Amino acid sequence: MSGHSKWSTIKRKKGAADVKRSALFTKLAKGIEVAARSGGGNPDLNFRLKLAIQKAKASNMPISSMDKAIKKGTGEDKDAAQIEEVTYEGLGPSNIAVVVSAMTDNKNRTVAELRNIFNKAGATFGTPAAWQFDHRGILRVAKADDPDSLELAAIEAGALEIDATGDELEIVTEPKELDKVRTALESASYKVTEAELGLVPKQPVTITDPEAAQKALNFLNALEDHDDVDQVYSTLDVPDEVLNKLSHESR
Repeated sequence: MSGHSKWSTIKRKKGAADVKRSALFTKLAKGIEVAARSGGGNPDLNFRLKLAIQKAKASNMPISSMDKAIKKGTGEDKDAAQIEEVTYEGLGPSNIAVVVSAMTDNKNRTVAELRNIFNKAGATFGTPAAWQFDHRGILRVAKADDPDSLELAAIEAGALEIDATGDELEIVTEPKELDKVRTALESASYKVTEAELGLVPKQPVTITDPEAAQKALNFLNALEDHDDVDQVYSTLDVPDEVLNKLSHESR
């Protein structure tokens, strides 16, 4: 769990600091479009679309942009380029397993550019890695004044795992239980900051050497920065003391 939690935290902090709003909205729109294409344009009947819209709203994406993305996905916008969802696997620095989810209108371009990122990092592109992860629902909830009550509420609602990540708790559920757990926590007045379906590593790879950890993080950041990449999942686990040292050195 810790590897997933820390990488998720790094990604979100990085996103808040570095990703331009226009680039973020482009990625969010692609997610909505693909979700609408796969399950229809009604979020009440398409759980994946519901999650994509919730994520877009949390980033203050304009409603008009969401509606446009839905119409592209359902085919109402006949002039829209076809966005496809593709997944790539491989092994990164220190043999961390990596799964990259991308959304693109040109698969040949995307695979060539991602392969180049792997090659530059001395990583191995195309090696099967998804077997090292479980499909899970993932919730992030702001810590409450009484964290024990929050954890108990999550467990009673169906949480599989709970992990503290800074100012939040990360709660892992079975995929089909995600909406149920979210609804239960929000009904109990807890603040759910993010909800998604994703991958959680079965066995994180702990890296304690600062230089090796930085190399792995740089590689994952390069993947995350690619315009077509939606999500990057990794088995990387960097202990807090190493992360703190790297953060201090970068100042």
